Amino acid sequence: MSSDTIKIRGARENNLRDVSLDIPKYKITVFTGVSGSGKSSLVLDTIAAKSRRELNDTFPTFVQQYLPKYGRPHVDSIEGLPVAIVIDQKKPAQNSRSTVGTYTDIYALMRLLFSRVGKPFVGWSDSFSFNHPQGSCPRCSGLGEIRELDIHKLVDFDKSLNDEDTIHYIAFGKGGWRWIRYARSGLFDLDKKIRDYTPEELDLFLNSPQIRLKNPPPGWPKTAKYEGLIPRMYRSIINSEEGLLHASVLNPMLRMGTCPDCGGTRLNPKVLSCRIEGVNIAEACSMSVSRLARWIEALSDPLAADLKQSIGARLRALEEIGLGYLSLDRPVGTLSGGEAQRCKIAKYINSSLSDVLYILDEPSVGLHNKDIQRMKRSVRRLRDAGNTVLLVEHHQEMIRIADHIVDMGPGAGADGGAIVFQGTYPELLGSGTQTGLLIEDRLPFKEHPRTGNGSFRVSGARLHNLKDVSVDFPLGVFGVIAGVAGSGKSSLMECLRNAWDGEGEVVYISQKNIGVSLRSTPATYMDVAPDIRKLFARAHKMKEEYFTFNGKGACPVCGGKGVIVSEMAFMDSIETVCEACGGLRYSPEALEYTLSGTLPGGGEAAEEVPVSLDIAQVMDLSVRLASHFFRGTSIEQKLRPLVDVGLQYLHLNQALSTLSGGELQRLKLASYLGSGGKVFIIDEPTDGLHIKDIRHILRLFDSLVEKGNTVYVIEHNLDVIRSADWVLELGPGAGEDGGRILWSGTPSGMLSCPDSVTRSYL
Repeated sequence: MSSDTIKIRGARENNLRDVSLDIPKYKITVFTGVSGSGKSSLVLDTIAAKSRRELNDTFPTFVQQYLPKYGRPHVDSIEGLPVAIVIDQKKPAQNSRSTVGTYTDIYALMRLLFSRVGKPFVGWSDSFSFNHPQGSCPRCSGLGEIRELDIHKLVDFDKSLNDEDTIHYIAFGKGGWRWIRYARSGLFDLDKKIRDYTPEELDLFLNSPQIRLKNPPPGWPKTAKYEGLIPRMYRSIINSEEGLLHASVLNPMLRMGTCPDCGGTRLNPKVLSCRIEGVNIAEACSMSVSRLARWIEALSDPLAADLKQSIGARLRALEEIGLGYLSLDRPVGTLSGGEAQRCKIAKYINSSLSDVLYILDEPSVGLHNKDIQRMKRSVRRLRDAGNTVLLVEHHQEMIRIADHIVDMGPGAGADGGAIVFQGTYPELLGSGTQTGLLIEDRLPFKEHPRTGNGSFRVSGARLHNLKDVSVDFPLGVFGVIAGVAGSGKSSLMECLRNAWDGEGEVVYISQKNIGVSLRSTPATYMDVAPDIRKLFARAHKMKEEYFTFNGKGACPVCGGKGVIVSEMAFMDSIETVCEACGGLRYSPEALEYTLSGTLPGGGEAAEEVPVSLDIAQVMDLSVRLASHFFRGTSIEQKLRPLVDVGLQYLHLNQALSTLSGGELQRLKLASYLGSGGKVFIIDEPTDGLHIKDIRHILRLFDSLVEKGNTVYVIEHNLDVIRSADWVLELGPGAGEDGGRILWSGTPSGMLSCPDSVTRSYL
């Protein structure tokens, strides 16, 4: 076996059609193709899953229980597979204690720097951590914000401890384990209303610090201390991870704001008194990465020499990848998916690892063409360090840097899953595939851009980095908000949403998930599942519940899950397809009943083929075939928006958890297609879209405007900008260097605007 290729044989994951290919090692290979063609199924669900699964198998079984679980990919064999590091767009877990500095490990080095060089000396490295008792602000416990409890929203003072729901939080209800610490303390009359407590009793109930009871009653735990309700809420709930976990319950009881004691720095006064050349650690971490890099470089203390080099290298990596506008104190939860992905890439740029397989999922997402050049350099650095790099990409500039290209298709869903081209970029241009035909095709500027019907003015916008921006947003047009990443585009649109008091509703469509779960499907989201059950019930004079796998129609063996889960102590639980229903989820009785109809045949004449389908077969139809099967019914009408947004390849029973951010975004858009008189704000709708799909969605935006809507998209794609009626460009840079209007007007007018950053790429 040659050691310079990864050999894949018989990949059948999702829609892959027995795919076999050889991927060259130590090269950049780009996987492209129309949306839904099987790129992610091959790269992420097959190659990455196989590598990570086999790596996990090298750990002891005790350790494996704490590692991420990966399903066994449907593939005959993969040979020559290196250890894979997947750099995707998933944002890190929401954690109010996680910042850009802690996430990239730069803050640990900054702590070391200040403990060595800072004056006066206040302690070692841990003392500068806002996650350590020695360093954190005592009032906010290192969170930087205070969340003050409104006791009247927590406690019903008209009830006693023996009443139900006197304290409105988890486990404080009557009989709950937290309630027991008050009810069995012997300190209170359990039938006395809280408002009737004496001042001493009320202070003991609400404010007492932790104390040992002098004569505890029977049933009181021997080692337990009594603690008042308010300090207990702050210590164990509000200022802990539990507060984040149950935020939906807790937050309505809290007043939020910046901590007045530390000013949001998270650190105590002693730590903030330690300075290097007049700057404390909080002030240093509030600088932009670019400015901080210059400050670090200028330090002259010989004790800082080695740390200057380590910190500088990490800061330069963030700068090189286009994140110089971020600050180290920026909470990770506020980053976009693309920013989080680039933070991950920056962590690996200076890594000494080689012979690693780096898998990047659309690293161009959220990047202006100016920033794409930086991303290209970073990807090449990963390869040149002796690694193999696989990219799932649509952006022409990123495809150009490939040593090898794999184009998948020819269509999406069941029409995809095959390799339609392999080779170099020049060979792709002559291949005749959808990608090859369209990749260098440019849409012209719109000949007759709409002028709109009125406008809405936003005045003096100063959110985040906006520099007192005032702008008239035209209505009844297709508009694009452009500018480099971090220039203030999303901030300005948030100002528009907050200021809006015009006619019609503002609909904001981001790429965040729409409450997806394994049981949510296109059929449930578009509300066709009940209609399909009704048709079966009416045809066979039965109740609808017999045709749902969440009810009486469920397979009795697997309970409608389609799989049997066998728990294996602390080893991975094993999922096997239910033999009784073959994974269909339905009971044998439910599958006895069918509906008759026709489906298009496979021949050139496109003849109709009569079919008789049971409930499982109907729910497994693609949106396109289901629309044909249910022609002339309300089901076809409800599915038509999915066809219009290019999601005709999805199956009715496909779990929404398997969809990409772009697909979920179009699914949300589909639910609004019949609307008029609305203002749509859509955040980067071309993410994850092939050139062919972008052309389709542009036609969709124009049709929305024709129906009387206004559409604003936050975008970098040049074809989208050329196709707009109106463009607003922010910049010129990111962060502190952005937040100004560079251009407002027609796209073609940008060509004569000397300040425009986008102009040279158009």
